[in-house]
Amino acid sequence: MVEDATSLNNLLTQFAELPGIKVLVHGGGRSATKIAASLGIESKMVGGRRITDAQMLQVVTMVYAGLVNKNIVAGLQARGVNALGLTGADMDVLRSHKRPLKKMVMDDGTEQMVDFGFVGDVDKANGEMLCKLIAEGVVPVMTPLTHDGAGNLLNTNADTIASKVACSLAPYFDVTLTYCFEKKGVLRNADDDESVIPVITEQDFADYRDSGIISGGMLPKLENAFEAIHLGVQKVVITRSDSINGEGGTIIKQF
Repeated sequence: MVEDATSLNNLLTQFAELPGIKVLVHGGGRSATKIAASLGIESKMVGGRRITDAQMLQVVTMVYAGLVNKNIVAGLQARGVNALGLTGADMDVLRSHKRPLKKMVMDDGTEQMVDFGFVGDVDKANGEMLCKLIAEGVVPVMTPLTHDGAGNLLNTNADTIASKVACSLAPYFDVTLTYCFEKKGVLRNADDDESVIPVITEQDFADYRDSGIISGGMLPKLENAFEAIHLGVQKVVITRSDSINGEGGTIIKQF
């Protein structure tokens, strides 16, 4: 989404028009893959998740915290939004630990222990610190990088960061978490863009997962969504990037 200029401009315009308090969390994986390739660095993925060795960590830091984040911040400033770009290390807003070896199912159906390298799993999002920025009229723009408190940056899934940030703000505000991507919502049929599932409960999710209707990258997105609902977020919406101000999409409900 952030790689396509038209989609990004539409998103930033709609985001700027949203009333009230807001935080933006972005990714940038396709840009990282493209720039890594131009530098002769191979991108390695397992189960849709990036393996982040030392070289790739340098690339994603440059791309996420530099190129992508600052273009978004500049775009929001042009729309009258007082945006501030942040990694998890800034103001200690996102602390994480390096992901341990994890058993993964490979493309050939076998299971292997995978070392994801410098990838972080979030331990804590500092909602109190974010509230201080918000109170000063600042709109945080979060990049998918965290830190471990020992001087190390860690590549971290943007959907996870969005969920953790939303949960950290739930004690202070009535929070709606909106996931934006290229589809109109969660689809019953991946080949039919009109087959949007309007509402998904946890039981629905289990049924759709077991039957294979929902699979791939949508699984962790929905897992993050239900975790957010359990931890105080009022509403989660999954929708297209040009529809954040309107109706539609998929609403995630606990019951």
